[in-house]
Amino acid sequence: MIQKLSLLICCLFTATFLFAQKTPRTSTISINGVVQEAKTKTALEYATIILKETQTKLISGGITDENGIFNINVPKGNYEISVEYISFKRKKLPTQNLTSDTNFGVIQLSEDASSLDEVVIIAEKSTVDIRLDKRIYNVGKDMTVKGGTASDVLDNVPSVSVDVEGNVSLRGNENVRILIDGKPSALVGLTGAEALRQLPADAIEKVEVITSPSARYDAEGTAGILNIILRKGKALGFNGSINSSIGVPDQYQIATNLNQRSKKTNLFSNFGYNYSKGPGNSFTDLKNYSNDVVTSSRIEDRVWQRKRNSFNANVGLEYFLSTKSNLTGTIFYRNTKGGNFSENTIQEFDANSNLTDNALRIQEEDSDDETIQYALNYTNNLGKDGHKLTLDLQYSDSKENETAINKETGFSNESNITNEASKNTLVQADYVLPIGEKSQFEAGYRGDFQDLTSDFLVSPISDPDFDPSNNLEFKQDIHAFYTQYGNKFNKLSFLLGLRLEVTDVKVRLLNTNKNNDFSYKELFPTLNIGFEATEDQSITIGYSRRLRRPRFWYLNPFESRNSQNIIFKGNPGLTPTFTNSFDLGYLNKIGKLTLNGSVYYQHSTNTISRVTRQEIREINGNDESVLIREPINLASEDRYGFEFTSNFTASKTVRLDGSFNVFNSKTEGIYTYDFLDPITNTTTTISEDLSNSNTSWRARFNTRIRLPYQIEWQTRLSYRGPSESAQDVSEGIFSANLAFSKDVFKEKGTLVLNVSDLFNSRKRASVNYAPNRDTPTNISNQTFQWRERQISLNFTYRFNQKKKQERGGRNPNDGGEGFEG
Repeated sequence: MIQKLSLLICCLFTATFLFAQKTPRTSTISINGVVQEAKTKTALEYATIILKETQTKLISGGITDENGIFNINVPKGNYEISVEYISFKRKKLPTQNLTSDTNFGVIQLSEDASSLDEVVIIAEKSTVDIRLDKRIYNVGKDMTVKGGTASDVLDNVPSVSVDVEGNVSLRGNENVRILIDGKPSALVGLTGAEALRQLPADAIEKVEVITSPSARYDAEGTAGILNIILRKGKALGFNGSINSSIGVPDQYQIATNLNQRSKKTNLFSNFGYNYSKGPGNSFTDLKNYSNDVVTSSRIEDRVWQRKRNSFNANVGLEYFLSTKSNLTGTIFYRNTKGGNFSENTIQEFDANSNLTDNALRIQEEDSDDETIQYALNYTNNLGKDGHKLTLDLQYSDSKENETAINKETGFSNESNITNEASKNTLVQADYVLPIGEKSQFEAGYRGDFQDLTSDFLVSPISDPDFDPSNNLEFKQDIHAFYTQYGNKFNKLSFLLGLRLEVTDVKVRLLNTNKNNDFSYKELFPTLNIGFEATEDQSITIGYSRRLRRPRFWYLNPFESRNSQNIIFKGNPGLTPTFTNSFDLGYLNKIGKLTLNGSVYYQHSTNTISRVTRQEIREINGNDESVLIREPINLASEDRYGFEFTSNFTASKTVRLDGSFNVFNSKTEGIYTYDFLDPITNTTTTISEDLSNSNTSWRARFNTRIRLPYQIEWQTRLSYRGPSESAQDVSEGIFSANLAFSKDVFKEKGTLVLNVSDLFNSRKRASVNYAPNRDTPTNISNQTFQWRERQISLNFTYRFNQKKKQERGGRNPNDGGEGFEG
């Protein structure tokens, strides 16, 4: 597979340079000028100047610098000229025959208050753009993620947090849907969190935070959607960048973004190699109780080293069939070879704290993860003002193989072999029809089909009555149809949609011959309303019905093997969670200060929650207490909260932004399970009331300061507040990131020194009570640290492009889409 991919890449780049060589050389002239905001006469940095030659249809252009100045060299010719800036009205200049150097003087742009898809105006230097149904976070301006991964990028996005295990949450809710370029993708991988740690941050252009998704999007994700947009070059000619990092603990990374654009083609690519060797640790103190008296205890002190060798490549070719249509094909490939070595020191004590046993459990694990994805997109701008048809076809094949050897004092060596394979096919069609100047109709279809197998083999079997091996087959077919309509009346705009999803799921447990099949048809209405009170103030209202489908790793009943007394397993009987979400937002721009607040409420039924129960198992000839942690469906959950974000440009050298989110979740439900007492050989049905109310909060604060000698200094502080459930209490987590940046080689290169988790404080400390906090029979205190403090030095070099081009800009071939979702 690697040889085939290498051959394809070579062919594509050979074609690229042939295109480049065919470009004729003509005499050029220079055009220049200044672009300003009409209202304040402020220079507009990164404004786009687009020149279209009327005969050859050749498109060229450039971008203004920090003083709003542009200077562009173009061949002599007759040109249609326009000037664009995000959230501002496009300005078209008269068609001109340019035969000599020309100065256009000062060109003024006005804010576009009538834009259908942008409710408010945000200063371009802010990292966040606000739309009717989403916020867009621009990654290129953030130094603290340089040399990092997609997980680091997401953890720095307002409203989003990534915990110490890599789980992503939106507004404190972990059920968030992650898309790549608007679609489900193999880049997210089989395991989600681990795959995001392998995608380099440098490949990401921006992240869309969609808390009130329109009907165009999947109904999956009760908290909302995070849409990761990958970089795709837009400038004419051959250009790109090379990014490299070195860090402690061991981290080595090199990545490239290469682009060749001509009149008819656009070849773009991202390549990356990453090697890391990250230490982590966990500590568990488990005490068993009877009538509030400790009967025994167990301490597990575990340390590990995770080694990863990862290579990824994303290559695409965009072919412009005409001035209105294009065809884009992409191939994504990733291969990761990893190893995990862990040592678990175990001590057991009696009721008087006397040591009764000690052991060492060693786990040596090797893994091989390979993914390839093919995608084809056809886009046709059928007319002006956003009349558009897009067709998508995507296929991916992912394989993940793991082999682990468990060695524990007093036991025979245990071998674990896991083979997982997933084939995913996606078919999608979207149609947009503008109706007049201020309304729009959309309709579309998406088919998402997954076939997955997971074979987990344990040998030898020490207990003939208990075999943890299992073989699971998972098949899920989703057919989705949607339509939506948007309109604008003076200052009021709305987007009303309806989505139908038909889901068919088949779960086969081959070892036990158990099947769990279910099908359902559900309607998902959406409504987004925006009201522009003034040019600087707006109000948004959003409603959407969402669902959470249990993923295969939640359905798979395999048991984790790094401890015999603390077990994690899936539940094949899980069914979907349904949620009604409401969101009310307010935004106000006061000079250089932008304030954005929102109040939200979510009501969920059949909520999926992780719980802990107790079993008694025979281990090494003794009956011991074992904690089983698994997901179940509880009755309901009500979640409401308030979120506040702000951006302040104090001066040209100081920029500040922060976010704060406080929320309450109230869960109601009864957990019922059977408990087998091996002494009396009797089974008791136990019902535990797991109803609970929890209030928690999150805060993040960023500063960007320009020091002397053009050194940029960025600091990010974040705090994840304490939380509790009926069975768990978790302490708060504080972390700090620090970065310094300096441009070199006349802004063609950038050096970044980045310290992630400056105080090495990003650790989860929690207490688990089983079966509940009121009458516990087991209490376990645990601390967990996935990775320790990381220090890295990153260097980026850009050729045939300026630093500002990294930060995005409007594609001259992109058409407006009005109520874009």
